[in-house]
Formats: sequence, C-alpha cells, structure tokens
Amino acid sequence: MFSGIIEKLATVHSVSEEDGTLVLEIATGFDGLELGESIAVNGVCLTVVRFNSKGSATFFVSRETMARSNLGDLQALGHVNLERAVKLETRLSGHLVQGHVDGLATLESITPDAEAFKLVFAMSPDLARYCVEKGSIALNGISLTLNSVETDDPAQTRIGITIIPHTWSHTNLSDLSPGDDVNVEVDVIAKYVERLCQPYRPS
Repeated sequence: MFSGIIEKLATVHSVSEEDGTLVLEIATGFDGLELGESIAVNGVCLTVVRFNSKGSATFFVSRETMARSNLGDLQALGHVNLERAVKLETRLSGHLVQGHVDGLATLESITPDAEAFKLVFAMSPDLARYCVEKGSIALNGISLTLNSVETDDPAQTRIGITIIPHTWSHTNLSDLSPGDDVNVEVDVIAKYVERLCQPYRPS
C-alpha cells in the first residue's frame, strides 16, 4: 500500500528483456533495500528482485503490467517516480494507493498558472466514472486532486489537475509533453462503493 507521495525522482539505468519479460534497473537512491519489497514505480507496484549497496534495484515487469501502464515506454536515462510502501506509523499525506494501475490517460495541454501549472488529461469513460471534482486520483503514482471533470464528450472525459511548484520539480510530470500517457489509478474506495451498490441497481 502507498500514499501517492513521491519520495524520489530516479533515473532508469537500463531497460532490457529477459525471457519475454521487461527488466528495469533503476538507481533508486534508497538505503536499506530488501529483496522482495514493494516499490511503486510511476505508480506501479513492483517487486525488488535484485539490488546492490549503491541503491540500484532491478524489477521485472509482466506483459499484463506493460499492457496497462506506460512502463513499456521507458528508456535508459529516463526518469521515474518512486515511493516505498507505507508503514503503519506513516502520515497519510495523500490517499490510499494500491499500485495497481487501472489504465492510461493522455496529456492534452499544459498551461502555466502563476508559479503552478494546469494540466488537462483525456481518459476513457470506463475510468472517468470513478472521478469526481475535488476527489483523489493517482497519476504516475502521484496523489492528486481533481480540479475538474468534464464529460461533454461521451467518448472521452477530460480531467483538470493543478500542479504546485514542489510537485512539478520533484516528479516526472515536468518531463511530459502533450500526447504522452500517464498511469492512472482511480480511488479504490469508489470502486468498492460501485461494487457494493450493484445488487441494488435496477435490472
């Protein structure tokens, strides 16, 4: 479990294939890594399968994960957002994030707003139905607040996010250009509510 508060903006050392599986080596910068621990990489919960004393860690990415996320587009020297799993005594500064990516959203525009930035993303209605204004969403693993949810187009929903300077400079959102995809994890509470309400929906 994660909170969506990014701890490191890390560099990808290498991207390779091993028996049809994507292998990422990332300079995490974390001390005290443990074999088998979970780390959210761009919001995707991955397992440390190898590491060294310098904090470099290796992760395997399955085909299922590549199909649902943007990890398959990573290249050496690219940047990824990292967060280690929360501890019970950790302040939950963001929201409950599982590291289970639901799909992708595409950046449409970036507009400077004083020292902040307004970003607009397009996503499918299948994901957008879990989005509400002032609700929570995780994009590339970052816990963010939805400023707007526009559903005028039945084929595509647009969400608006305001990025403060700290988030802009400490995550890989500043590397994005219009047309780039980000990993989306919607609020798991919304999914549970939907599931619990299904028996009461009209047939």
